[in-house]
Amino acid sequence: MEGWKVTLSAMLKIAIVGPESSGKTTLCKALAMHYQAPWVPEFAREYLGERGGAYTHSDLLRIAEGQCAQEERAAGSKPSLLLCDTDIVTIRIWNDEKYSAYDRRTIDLSERHHYDHWLLCRPDLPWEPDPLRENPHDRDRLFAVYEDLLKRLAKPFSIIAGDAEQRMRTATAVIDALLPPKG
Repeated sequence: MEGWKVTLSAMLKIAIVGPESSGKTTLCKALAMHYQAPWVPEFAREYLGERGGAYTHSDLLRIAEGQCAQEERAAGSKPSLLLCDTDIVTIRIWNDEKYSAYDRRTIDLSERHHYDHWLLCRPDLPWEPDPLRENPHDRDRLFAVYEDLLKRLAKPFSIIAGDAEQRMRTATAVIDALLPPKG
């Protein structure tokens, strides 16, 4: 799995993360449109959709590897900005939350896989039911789990909150500050 790490200094790679139904995909798509940049969808949705939502602990590593592979393919065109609708830290949290299991491979992958910045979405939006979602009642606790892990791993992140307009203002201000100057 050593080959999964994508390091292209000319590319800014942003991971959009947070609890379920916290506006990640909506934000990712809006940012992709705003910046005319590619975005990488959440591989777990495709993977679980093909399996009717059923999965086991061993599927999490496959999901992590699939996410990495999708990101690597998208990075192959060498865009200046790549937006990722989830990350490997999310799969690490999912492993801990769902299975309370220590999985060195997922931990290693989450620490090695490169992103330049994380946008952590606060679950201050109404819950939207979805057959693949599992945690409608503890999103605030899960948000704290994300925030804590990103801090412990010393990952650069910004919290995204509010309505759609406020989320876009905050996210674009963060990304604009990280993008190299044009010219």
